[in-house]
Amino acid sequence: MPEVIFPGPEGRLEGRYHPQKDRDAPIAIVLHPHPQFGGTMNNKVVYNLHYAFYNMGFTVLRFNFRGVGRSQGEYDQGVGELSDAASALDYLQSMNNNSKHCWVAGFSFGAWIGMQLLMRRPEITGFISVSPPANMYDFSFLAPCPSSGLIINGTNDRVAPPSDTTALVNKLHEQKGITITHQEIEGSGHFFEEPHMDTMIGNVSDYVKRRLTENTR
Repeated sequence: MPEVIFPGPEGRLEGRYHPQKDRDAPIAIVLHPHPQFGGTMNNKVVYNLHYAFYNMGFTVLRFNFRGVGRSQGEYDQGVGELSDAASALDYLQSMNNNSKHCWVAGFSFGAWIGMQLLMRRPEITGFISVSPPANMYDFSFLAPCPSSGLIINGTNDRVAPPSDTTALVNKLHEQKGITITHQEIEGSGHFFEEPHMDTMIGNVSDYVKRRLTENTR
């Protein structure tokens, strides 16, 4: 697993970078859950998303937000973490200039950061939001949401209740020109405990593969 250190707004950021041989492979970054609740880039959901994208032919980067692992700085309420994510995307793009597709995937707190990154970076063509904590964070900045994506959560999620996720999806459905796909994994909690992990990753892979053949935003 190639370890990388790249510059962030507050010093070094630590990541894992997996390039494809193909120079114009699509690129993806994967964002981890809340740093103050044990979230790191080696979280199981993040790790599995990373490999799912890699196995679909993406060049992938996941990294630790500031103050996590060997990344410098300290937790910054999401503001600094968004800047970290932007730096990670800059780093990934600098090494993959020919890429035609750019995706962002995030889990929990990472989903919230990922959706904000989407608003700032028009080159992002698709997103995956896993268990977005719509009960804890304000997602109203998604007006309008600039690209189509998948929101996926478990029906037994006690951290981010499904009703809040559904309300978020319904709001996004009203926007024109994009398609928000919403899937619920029956019986799964917030962290997609076995056997739900495989189901969730399978759904994500199916969705991304379909989008790549459609060539739509």
